[in-house]
Amino acid sequence: MSNKTRREHLKTLLGMAALGGTPFAALAATPVKPPEPVPPQGIGYRIEHVSYSDQGGRPDGVQVMVNRKHVYVGHMFNDGVTILDASDPRALKPVGFFSAGAGTRTHQLQTAEDMLLLANGANIVAMQSYDGMRGYFENNLVDSITNRKKFRSGLSIHDISKPGEMREIAFLEIPGFGINRVWWPGGRYATVAAHFDGYTDHILAIVDLKNITKPEIVSRWALPGMNRAAGEAPTLPKGKRAALHHMITAGNLGYGAWRDGGFTILEISDPARPKLLSHINWSPPFPGGTHTPLPLPGRKLAVIADEANAQQCAKGTFHTFVLDVRAPENPVPIATLPTPRDRDYCSLGTFGPHNLHENRPGSMQTEETIFATYNNAGVRVFDIKDQFAPKEIAHWVPPIPPKLIDPRPNIALDAKTADLFVTTEGLMFVSDWNAGMHVLEYKG
Repeated sequence: MSNKTRREHLKTLLGMAALGGTPFAALAATPVKPPEPVPPQGIGYRIEHVSYSDQGGRPDGVQVMVNRKHVYVGHMFNDGVTILDASDPRALKPVGFFSAGAGTRTHQLQTAEDMLLLANGANIVAMQSYDGMRGYFENNLVDSITNRKKFRSGLSIHDISKPGEMREIAFLEIPGFGINRVWWPGGRYATVAAHFDGYTDHILAIVDLKNITKPEIVSRWALPGMNRAAGEAPTLPKGKRAALHHMITAGNLGYGAWRDGGFTILEISDPARPKLLSHINWSPPFPGGTHTPLPLPGRKLAVIADEANAQQCAKGTFHTFVLDVRAPENPVPIATLPTPRDRDYCSLGTFGPHNLHENRPGSMQTEETIFATYNNAGVRVFDIKDQFAPKEIAHWVPPIPPKLIDPRPNIALDAKTADLFVTTEGLMFVSDWNAGMHVLEYKG
């Protein structure tokens, strides 16, 4: 696709996204409902509330994994991982807590083959002095640390074959500010979003786990402008952050989300030599924050969520895009998921997508139904059988949390539904940055 054609296509897509897949006349004629009180169990449509847990008094949660009827949740602000016994999902029981020490954030994790891979890195929120949320998202990682404290940086590997316990069996040290996120569905290789000394932010590292007690980095890959030590100049303007959030693999392809740096597809048949096939960035005109890359290899599609990262829609509307990736060297955006409009979410705080259920082995795997989390708007389920016309088919709106765990000033007290793990039976374990875990059941 020529640059002119791509620009024309993105211009057309901008119009589509602004309407969220809804005809303009219908949108204008539909009044926004005033916010109604949300009960503690939330408000669901085709989603039922099962239970709630404050995660043993540490209600801040980010990534959620399930193994042997136990839930592992990484914390955003409390440095560590909480383990919950979910043998009875109506009554989650905290049974363990792992911490790599104060100052080390372990908010992202992966489980497979009775092993858990854990991201270790600096607790950025505790070590920077920005006066709000946007500073965290609009500055390079290395320029964010204003109050450096001791922390552990690297990948830890834990044996979780005994439910409720995390026995560390290996640690791969990575000199830098640590790991943001890991993708590992099992097998020999993991893709890691890690910061290395000399780089501005998180880049790709591929880790060989052939000997899982001695993990080894076999390659690195970064966008141009990120290797500050090599004298590279930044390619993005001030206030835009190029950083790998994470990369999800499907076959020999790796799908990478680079925050304001856009979306890449790499050929990784030789993990030691990743090869760029394509790089697309829809910011501008869209706000950026590319966060979760979900490949749907059976349909040669990818669903890409941009994380909302400004309060009261100060940057405009963030979207989740559907891409045609039949030609991986030329991914084409073809639709956006509908933006929730059942209430005035912008007025409540941060509003927009955060994450997607990632179709992991052992979880619900579907290429026609997308499970998503939203800041303020909770859980949204979309039907994309017709990839050109996605539609919402279920939702769950969470209550406002009773208090903030987030220590940053000038942060609204709003729901920040962070992650969800959907089981093969349709149970959803849903985390929030401030408000604990809800167990839901999808009734679609």
